[in-house]
Amino acid sequence: MFTHLPQTIDEFNHWSWQQTAPFYADLQERPLTPDTIHQWLLDWSRLADLLSERAARLRVATTQDTNDKTAEAAMNHFLDEIFPHAQKAQNVLQNRLLASNLEPEGMAIPLRNMRADAELFTEENIPLISEQMKRGQVYNRIIGSQSVPWQGEEVTLTQLAAKLEDPDRNLRERGWRLAANRRLQDREALNALWAELVPQRHQIAQNAGFSDFRAYTWQQKKRFDYTPEDAATFHQAIADVVVPAASRVYERYRQKLGVDTLRPWDMKADVYLYALPALRPFTNTDELAQTSATIFRQVDPVLGNYFDIMCQENLLDMPNRKGKAPGAYCTNYPASERPFIFMNSTGTGSDIRTLFHEAGHAFHNFERNKLPYQPQKGSPMEFNEVASMAMELLTVPYITTNGEGGFAESFFTQKDADSWFVTHLEKIILFWPYMAVVDAFQHWAYLHIDEAVIAANCDAKWQELWQMYVPQIDFSGFEDMLVTGWHRKQHIFRAPFYYIEYGLAQLGALQIWRNAMQDQAKAVEDYRRALAQGGTQTLPALYQTANVQFAYDHDMVDQMVALVETEIAKRLR
Repeated sequence: MFTHLPQTIDEFNHWSWQQTAPFYADLQERPLTPDTIHQWLLDWSRLADLLSERAARLRVATTQDTNDKTAEAAMNHFLDEIFPHAQKAQNVLQNRLLASNLEPEGMAIPLRNMRADAELFTEENIPLISEQMKRGQVYNRIIGSQSVPWQGEEVTLTQLAAKLEDPDRNLRERGWRLAANRRLQDREALNALWAELVPQRHQIAQNAGFSDFRAYTWQQKKRFDYTPEDAATFHQAIADVVVPAASRVYERYRQKLGVDTLRPWDMKADVYLYALPALRPFTNTDELAQTSATIFRQVDPVLGNYFDIMCQENLLDMPNRKGKAPGAYCTNYPASERPFIFMNSTGTGSDIRTLFHEAGHAFHNFERNKLPYQPQKGSPMEFNEVASMAMELLTVPYITTNGEGGFAESFFTQKDADSWFVTHLEKIILFWPYMAVVDAFQHWAYLHIDEAVIAANCDAKWQELWQMYVPQIDFSGFEDMLVTGWHRKQHIFRAPFYYIEYGLAQLGALQIWRNAMQDQAKAVEDYRRALAQGGTQTLPALYQTANVQFAYDHDMVDQMVALVETEIAKRLR
């Protein structure tokens, strides 16, 4: 039977559900015994990988051009005609495997995850989940269409932000006001979208037997190793330790600018510092990719080869353009055993950090795609982000050029490298309070549905949390922009509760960097060993394999902030 399954994604992309269904039927009817389980899992994995890659490629197309009606129609067709049937069929096979009581080697944790999914599954939720995905496309379209006239040309807000990385404060203010006014034009549209999303998410939770969406999400995201109360502990550690450290960063920046108070046009993406003067260490995305490839080969030859494959096979979409969805991501094409990187490069130093981050995800996908069974490849997001954030740090020894060999040697002189890395380390500190705002906002929203569905209440809660965690920036006179900050965080709309993972993983990544200061080669070896485990280990065990600790208490936060501040002080001398 499975010899007739397409061997390439190009053919499978055109298959209907009627063509696909017999393969699920075969897996349902085939004997499942200790002797047959291996081939049964391989066949199921091949089928699931094809479906997963088809969905991923459709999502990529809708983000590459949010105005592409053909891409949107193809995605919606998949969500309406393929996804619901596939979800039901996957659930049937999961239940069959669980009922067999068979546990092949390396499947203990994936089976635990399947049990959690089986408890969540209800057919009532399939159309609701499909609709949530479609609403995510609406958010992308709204944000991707935001552009303004600037110096004689129409530019996206992402492109404008790059142009505002300029010492001229008047220019920054003028550009910031222009962008703010454009964003506020979509205020009502985003409020209306939110008012659709929140009740639907609450209904999804109730259909699955949960009292609220937070409890549902905790299980859906397989958060077996920490609780909502632990998240609150992490928030408090950030308030106690990181907010004062962030104040020191902001004060140093205020003095550098020579201003009385920091205003929103002094900040990038609401909370981060402009690198002034701006570093523009590459001229185009080809140069960004080639220079990064040289660096990855120095980090590890195998990782360098992975990135070379991505360049050769056109698995990178890096330039920003009008209509392109915001942000950056790495997705996986598991049937082809390839990752894909999407980002919005505008030629600044921060693009290097973004590419290093997404490449870390790509390397993780290359490694875990080698595992035989599809359920083994799903590792926890709290570790997936270690893969990406650690790569931002493991590349640092190689970002400085020695002045020989042309642009492909590396990105920076030593002076510029110090400046770039200090900005990166400062961003780590400034991220944690912002993360706490985003995460705490969602804890509130999904426990107070009746309040949160009203946008004015969301504005008030965001302002309350902002003043608690990010009190250093003066928004006076621009309160509308302050209180609608939640509109500018796409995760709140498109990936609810997916944000604390970044904060937790940053603690793990910094520990890997601390290990690398002692022995770079050993740290990279441990890192790659952990990536290769995929989802076959618990979250704490994955951290342990990388030779770090999964911890988020006051002591761990204090240690990592001290590590970062020490390095900043050294490079500022």
